[in-house]
Amino acid sequence: MLQAHQRTSVRGPTFIRLLARLTDVDVSPSRQSLSDRLGQWLDWTHAVALSTSLDGKPSEVASDVPTFGSAEESECARVRTSLVSTIAGDRTFATARQRGAEHALAAEEGANEAVDYSVFRQRYLAIQRSMQAATGNLRGRLRDMLAQSTADMARLAALDAAMERALSPREQTLLAHVPALLGDHFERLRQAEQKALADAQVSEDTPAIAPGAWLDVFRQDVQSVLLAELDVRFHPVEGLLAALRTN
Repeated sequence: MLQAHQRTSVRGPTFIRLLARLTDVDVSPSRQSLSDRLGQWLDWTHAVALSTSLDGKPSEVASDVPTFGSAEESECARVRTSLVSTIAGDRTFATARQRGAEHALAAEEGANEAVDYSVFRQRYLAIQRSMQAATGNLRGRLRDMLAQSTADMARLAALDAAMERALSPREQTLLAHVPALLGDHFERLRQAEQKALADAQVSEDTPAIAPGAWLDVFRQDVQSVLLAELDVRFHPVEGLLAALRTN
């Protein structure tokens, strides 16, 4: 008797676990430690910059940098809420019920066969750019505030700046692959529904699913991935906020 292949359970942030669940790739857990993996991303220039930020004297910051307070906390919360609303309210990723009865009827008539993934890809990339710009601005502003605090906090700000310069390009390259992974998921869902409907037609059974249902599943999955990616992009912002709250 054949046994179904059991995929390796993936640990880590929700973003990683979601992608692992939606992709058709069985990823083995890495045997490298986090420090070893980070070491592969850093060249000697990055290493020198990190060492300087840890051992060197922090540079002076302009006196016109605003001090940290409730206004900055509120601004970070506002930006995050705005991005969540953009993702949740985007009509490209809205389900048939959210889009209206006419869209649901079009799906039932088989209009979903003509759906082009490029529309979803372009919108995903646009939202990624918005998230990157918003979190980057917040990170820079909070880091400037941290740098004008104590010597230890200024050193932490310098370290964060060095880490961003070293890791951000690699991070953006990896995140740029997400739309391609979702494109594969898009095709698997579409093909699975086509097969299910064809099998039901051959056996003259009533289809267990409504035509076009796969597209709603896909849209919900994309929204989940975007929200999880937003959490990942906010990690540095949250770290800086935590440091500022200790002052």
